[in-house]
Amino acid sequence: MIDLQDKNYCPAIEEIGEYVQNPVFMQFCTEIRNTYQCSGKTEYSSCSWEKGWNVKFKKAGKSLCTIYPREGSITVLVVVGNKEKPLVEAILPDCTVEMQNIYHQTQEGNGQRWLMVDLADRNDLYDDVLRFIGIRRT
Repeated sequence: MIDLQDKNYCPAIEEIGEYVQNPVFMQFCTEIRNTYQCSGKTEYSSCSWEKGWNVKFKKAGKSLCTIYPREGSITVLVVVGNKEKPLVEAILPDCTVEMQNIYHQTQEGNGQRWLMVDLADRNDLYDDVLRFIGIRRT
């Protein structure tokens, strides 16, 4: 088993998938790769808030999302900036109550909301995250 805190060993995405032990991680990565024709980059974060290895997806220099692996699930970070805010808020009533709560409970700072969404299943919340990422890509 890999140690996500070990700064000296950069795990492959497949190794992270084995660590998570939930198909949602590889499904999500594959979906982002196929939809946006981009590859995930494994990066080490030294910030005290979320130390360890994560997977970042970018397209045309813009961050789409960051995936933080957990045992049994993942947490996906999606940033909603000033550009995306009106579009996100337009679809928010059609999103799951959970996504609506995450959005409203996330403080806005510097014109951005950093939404942290926990995913353990391929469900409606998963679909909401993909919709938000789609808006980031516009």
